[in-house]
Amino acid sequence: VQLQASGGGLVQAGGSLRLSCAASGRAFSRFAVGWFRQAPGKEREFVGVVTHCAESVKGRFTISRDNAKSTVYLQMNSLRPEDTAVYYCACTRYGFTWPPDQGDFRSWGQGTQVTVSS
Repeated sequence: VQLQASGGGLVQAGGSLRLSCAASGRAFSRFAVGWFRQAPGKEREFVGVVTHCAESVKGRFTISRDNAKSTVYLQMNSLRPEDTAVYYCACTRYGFTWPPDQGDFRSWGQGTQVTVSS
């Protein structure tokens, strides 16, 4: 499965963005899709997987998927400057730990930049 993330951009604090992760390949519905992000100078961190989000974004971010379109969405509301990062989607067919580690995911998209201005 190959993934391509899109939908990033520049938004003011309090605004919203929706990221998309489009997959190519067979049996996409069998894969769990996760989102990670990496801010400048920081390690990549877990954002959400399937429909579960990290505490840092819970209540503001939601994950949904459309298997007919082989696409997973990350809806980001009430964005904060600290949400600024490159966002990556990734998938796995073999399960994951909790909280998920990036090593659990075999295929990665190229990342999309999200910048939140104050």
